[in-house]
Amino acid sequence: MKVAYDPSNRFEIRVWDVEFRRDPARTLMARIYQPQGGGPFPALLDLHGGAWNNQDRTANAPMDESLARSGILVVAIDLRRAPEAPYPASVQDVNYGVRWLKHKAREWNGDPETVGALGSSSGGHEIELCAMRPKEPRYNAHPLPEAPNLDATVAYVVARSPVSDPFARYQQAEKRQWKEMIQNSKIYFNPWDTIYEGNPQLILERREPVSLPPMFVLQGELDDNVLPEVQERFVAAYRAAGGECELEIFKGCEHRWVANPGPQTERAYEMIKAFIARQLRALQRAA
Repeated sequence: MKVAYDPSNRFEIRVWDVEFRRDPARTLMARIYQPQGGGPFPALLDLHGGAWNNQDRTANAPMDESLARSGILVVAIDLRRAPEAPYPASVQDVNYGVRWLKHKAREWNGDPETVGALGSSSGGHEIELCAMRPKEPRYNAHPLPEAPNLDATVAYVVARSPVSDPFARYQQAEKRQWKEMIQNSKIYFNPWDTIYEGNPQLILERREPVSLPPMFVLQGELDDNVLPEVQERFVAAYRAAGGECELEIFKGCEHRWVANPGPQTERAYEMIKAFIARQLRALQRAA
């Protein structure tokens, strides 16, 4: 690994879109945020939220730009949505995306050995599953003929308001009588039993064999979508399984606080950069 990442750096960035993967339903695209400098730069895959049913690669643009300006090659990908294909389709896209970014990183002045991932809300759920089960045959469904030996392991995970327990989130939606979220869950987890099988919290509680890359969870104190206590339970289970997991509760913040500029959003950006810097230093020491 030859990268040198200093979160205080400031780079100009180039942003453009490329085709990510063709699916019968539509062509999935990726947005590249490339620092303009000597490199090579650490590489990060960004996975958008949207309750498994909406949003696309542009959802986290302000965060992606901030991370890229600090010297990270950020690649944000589209994911198939539940109306097109239910679980595990989007997790298959994430698994493919990790392998695809490892294959393409050098082309964009990135280091494939440093690939980590950031997932927001349902994107957090999807990256937790991919990171914990990087070689799961169901998730590894899309071949990458150009690099058949690459796997979907990641160096670290950043999860912002992740749906770490989708059944608990469904119960919260029922409690709130939130019809849209109830319907979103039922469309994605079809058949319904997959809400238990594809559930990071329950995977840990079942003591399944899993990979446990270092993880950083960012959670809003006032989130009534994914409750803080549910997140705390996931973090405790991850640590009990032997994984390193940091948790930061953001005071006065709701589910998507980072969508709005402000001190807590900037603090989230800086904490993510610091976490990534620590993981890259650990990679260098292990190399």
